[in-house]
Amino acid sequence: NKLKEIITIVLQKNKLTGNISCILRDLPKLNYIHLGKNKLTGKINTNLTEITYLNLSENSFSGNITHILDNFKSSIFLDLSQNKFTGEISKSIQNLTELQELYLNDNKLIGHNTDISGFELGIKNTKFDLVNKKIFILGAGGVVPSIVYSLIKMKVSKITISNRTKKKAEDIKKLFNNLSIVEWGNIPDFNMIINATSVGLKKDDEINLNLSQVGKNKFFYDVIYNPSETNFLKMGRELGNKTLNGKLMFIYQALSAFNIWHNQKPEINENVIQLLD
Repeated sequence: NKLKEIITIVLQKNKLTGNISCILRDLPKLNYIHLGKNKLTGKINTNLTEITYLNLSENSFSGNITHILDNFKSSIFLDLSQNKFTGEISKSIQNLTELQELYLNDNKLIGHNTDISGFELGIKNTKFDLVNKKIFILGAGGVVPSIVYSLIKMKVSKITISNRTKKKAEDIKKLFNNLSIVEWGNIPDFNMIINATSVGLKKDDEINLNLSQVGKNKFFYDVIYNPSETNFLKMGRELGNKTLNGKLMFIYQALSAFNIWHNQKPEINENVIQLLD
């Protein structure tokens, strides 16, 4: 009976083995659990409604991620990485309103990334053919891996990245081995240049790169859509190039998300597109 009063378990980095599901089920007041880096197994199917911190990383737990996440609606921190969880995560996360950190890497999960479809559908809407084109990306922030993945799907010939902090570009290269990296300020040959930095959100922001010699008939793309024409896009237009902001990406992200949640695909027409003008 005294065990039922336990609120904290910290036993990480031991050699614990076995199925602990029944043990957790009998500890209803648990609030903090750290059992990472053991050799534990079993399905986490108990109702741990009081848990705010749970770290089960680097074990061999299994089960459907949808049902598992439903158990932790009060959790602030969840690390379920490097286990054997399966299933789809998209609709499971919406109820975790208190959650601040979630780690699910190295399982067998299915998810959705609307950045990928948003970028790809937005570009296809312009009728600009990216097959065998050379792409130059400025920045290495959170949206860049999705853009790179989309570009690979669209069969570009080469992708080059430049970022003020070179290590961030190198981190992306670890995900996509065929990327090229150039020092900030160097301008390679390209057919399309993408500004994926935050430079341009403010009216007076300047990218501070010399692009005057890139020639005409290139494609200048900015993920920013407000303002509708950043100084980067203005420069591209004045140099005689095609330009596009991130509005279509945003709209098609919304379309993809709506389709995921409601299984309906809204029509995107000129009236919808103009709503964000």
